[in-house]
Amino acid sequence: MVVIDANSPVQAGVQIDGLQENRKIADQLAEIANLLNEQHANEYRVNAYRSAAKTIAGLRSPVRDLLERDGVEALVALPAIGVSISGLVESAIRVGRIPLLDRLRGQSNAEHFFAAVPGIGPQLSHRIYDHLHIETLPELLLAAKDGRLNRVPGIGDKRCEAIQACLSQQGVVNQLVAKPKSEPVVSIDELLDIDRDYLKRAKEGTLPKIRLSSRGSIEGDWVPVLHTEREGRHYTAMFSHTERAQQQEKTHDWVILFRDDEHDHGRWTVITAQYGELKGFRIVRGREKDCEQYYHRHNAYHQREAGHAPYPEVPVQWEREAGRFGVHG
Repeated sequence: MVVIDANSPVQAGVQIDGLQENRKIADQLAEIANLLNEQHANEYRVNAYRSAAKTIAGLRSPVRDLLERDGVEALVALPAIGVSISGLVESAIRVGRIPLLDRLRGQSNAEHFFAAVPGIGPQLSHRIYDHLHIETLPELLLAAKDGRLNRVPGIGDKRCEAIQACLSQQGVVNQLVAKPKSEPVVSIDELLDIDRDYLKRAKEGTLPKIRLSSRGSIEGDWVPVLHTEREGRHYTAMFSHTERAQQQEKTHDWVILFRDDEHDHGRWTVITAQYGELKGFRIVRGREKDCEQYYHRHNAYHQREAGHAPYPEVPVQWEREAGRFGVHG
């Protein structure tokens, strides 16, 4: 039984609403755990979400109040809530959705990711996701600061500045900038190894599958999903079904890798290069130079075809160093 500490009926009502929101978020985290378990994820990862669900459900005050009063750092300090899960809780509070849960359900719902931000409606929210493949408010803030956001059709300099000011006013912090400088970058070897494992097992038909219900997907589409671990780092791999991937008929080539564990989170897209020095090789978008060095080390390098610029399949925005910030399709 939870005791409501309030001085008036109005305050009591707000407190009750907040505790009900806690229960909803806890249920969402528990569903993530159940879906990960069904999809053969690592037991430690499954238990991490179950423990986080118990923490949120057991709070005696609204988690929203904690976030608004003390920031995301206060969420990270809660038992069983690390950097990655704190971001999911913040998304549930500020946006009303948890992107990871949508993915595990086979849903995109990109039109809801940022629709609640002033100046961004459902259509523009979906366009931001499809161009930049970002899902959280801290990622949106970073995209506004580094200039990627105003290259999305429909967003100019003024709207970009307004969105940045709104997010900052809401207390959204750039978790990527706040990351310790000593945090190592995930190696190309690791990312390509996961990609190779996913493609092999998807071809063999040994992976669990989820039914897609996202915009543009065909009713009944099933996509293989891989949950794997590398030295304590937890990853999910699945074929991309963004509108761009469908338009270019790359839904069985482009692979999106997601990392979410207690230490960090990230997102990468691996594709087969169509031209240039790495034609025919798998590359990680935004880290083409690292891929060149990787294939040099493995003696698998070949020369660029005459008349072709390097990586012409990568949009212009990539050529302006946007790729290094993790723009994915």
